[in-house]
Amino acid sequence: MTTGQIPPIAPKGPVADLLKEGQSLWLDTISRHLMDSGELTELICSVGIRGITSNPTIFEKAINGSTDYDVEIARLARENHSATDIIRFLMVEDVRRACDFFRPVYDDSRFGDGYVSIEVNPLLAHDTKESVEEARKLHQMVDRPNLLVKIPGTPEGIPAIRQLISEGISINVTLLFSPDAYRQAANAYIEGLRDYVAKGHNPSRIHSVASLFISRLDTLIDRLLAEIASKSSDPAVSRKAGELAGKAGIANTQIIYESFREIFGSPLFKGLAEKGARVQRPLWASTGTKNPKYSDILYVQELIAPDTVNTVPAETLRAFADHGKAKRTIDRYMEDKSLPNPYKVLDELKALGISLEAAYNQLIREGVEAFNKSFESLRESTEKKIAAIRKN
Repeated sequence: MTTGQIPPIAPKGPVADLLKEGQSLWLDTISRHLMDSGELTELICSVGIRGITSNPTIFEKAINGSTDYDVEIARLARENHSATDIIRFLMVEDVRRACDFFRPVYDDSRFGDGYVSIEVNPLLAHDTKESVEEARKLHQMVDRPNLLVKIPGTPEGIPAIRQLISEGISINVTLLFSPDAYRQAANAYIEGLRDYVAKGHNPSRIHSVASLFISRLDTLIDRLLAEIASKSSDPAVSRKAGELAGKAGIANTQIIYESFREIFGSPLFKGLAEKGARVQRPLWASTGTKNPKYSDILYVQELIAPDTVNTVPAETLRAFADHGKAKRTIDRYMEDKSLPNPYKVLDELKALGISLEAAYNQLIREGVEAFNKSFESLRESTEKKIAAIRKN
């Protein structure tokens, strides 16, 4: 579909109303069926989604979960392309098309929205040089202004982010969990912008988001709290552990949002903003509710804030469109003292013996491993298809 085929964008309802609060809702999935069926057009024009994110797990499900890609896999296999090259080509093709769907949003928002993300090969998460090279290749192959290349916020990813921003490549910093990792990502963006501006370039079309994974933190912390409650002989400890369940993810995000406001409201960034630079918006990721005891829109409803993005799976999108309320909520605790104070929540977790630093480290390690596993699974299945095609 070309941009000329997109009908008028006139969304209504809670998702569209989020824009009035300064938050954009993006969809955390991509597939050819989504684009071919007309569903993506409907979501953009009538519901109000403003972008799409993707990752190796999403592509693994899309490619292995359908026959939509088999003809192209067969053609590329007959041209003697490797499985890795074929996967990259298929990902690029889908992302390029999605960028075209969102181009009217990108243009109408004056480059503030309408972005589509593609992730570097997850096997490169701990290799700065190769991550930079892969990001440059993906940027060149997709060749769309509304592309974000995803780089994980690992120690090796941070210098890659600064380098790529300095070259004018827009970046989605992914797999962030801790406030410290967030600050490193924000500083890498600012330093990259300074390098870019120092070369005499206009930074106004460079875009970046910093993706904080939320529900994964709650899943891990809730498990640790349940263990503490079951093993403790002190009723007060068990009661406190129960009270803290489901609180860590939102508290952690609220603290990170405060850091965002501090960093991008500082004199350090003000000079760049005067030259046209945009803030690096925090992006709330992993916002599908995994615990059925919690609200199905918990990580959307409680984290509405200006200058942010929330990327949601399809079921969460449908739920918020049905019964969400578009009203700023992320810092209500500052006025409503009956709400949990995020700093107190994290202090109480530490008092129970939970190491948040250990949890953050475990989550980024597991996140990289999960994406590696998805990529390896996709490569293995593609190699099997290639072998069968060449045999025939």
